[in-house]
Amino acid sequence: MLDLDALDFDKGQGLVTVVAQDARTGIVLMVAHADREALERTLATGEMHYRSRTRGLWHKGETSGNTQRVVSLSHDCDSDAVLARVVPAGPACHTGAISCFGDDALLADELSALDATIAARQQPASASDNESYTRRLLADRNLRLKKLGEEAAELVTASADADPARAAEEAADLVYHALVALRAAGGSLGDVRDVLAARAGRPASRPIRN
Repeated sequence: MLDLDALDFDKGQGLVTVVAQDARTGIVLMVAHADREALERTLATGEMHYRSRTRGLWHKGETSGNTQRVVSLSHDCDSDAVLARVVPAGPACHTGAISCFGDDALLADELSALDATIAARQQPASASDNESYTRRLLADRNLRLKKLGEEAAELVTASADADPARAAEEAADLVYHALVALRAAGGSLGDVRDVLAARAGRPASRPIRN
């Protein structure tokens, strides 16, 4: 975890820049500042605290409920900025947006955007989207498993034919159907990322313990 003594607070007149990133999706949520006290409170509580020149010390989500549970904190090479990987309980932006950087930040990670779309299809449908293919897959176990097997076989064939363009297309289809199957089983892309992080020896998206 972060060594506060390694940070250069003097360069920013007592403050360091903090970039908050969703630990499960990789989306950059917001940029703020923190002083030593704010980071001490963050480490003590396991939730992000910041320092504003106008608001003073503030606990993210204290009034809105949109807290940010800390997964990891690390400083940059100049020791004057901190990357906070967090699990957000709601939108990061005061406008109600997931990210203060707008929709472009969400689209930066196509897999996360796809996973979010699949999750949205699990919600009650309006009359206009009742017939979406994703909803059909989520509702029909046999169809879901059948398509998953078909897409895997098509990727095998494209790979055996050494056709990179078709292999990429089939891999995209397989990833989509795998994410639908995972969501139907109660999982998400974040769970896959946690497994991969653990295998690589990196922190997963579980918050730090107080």
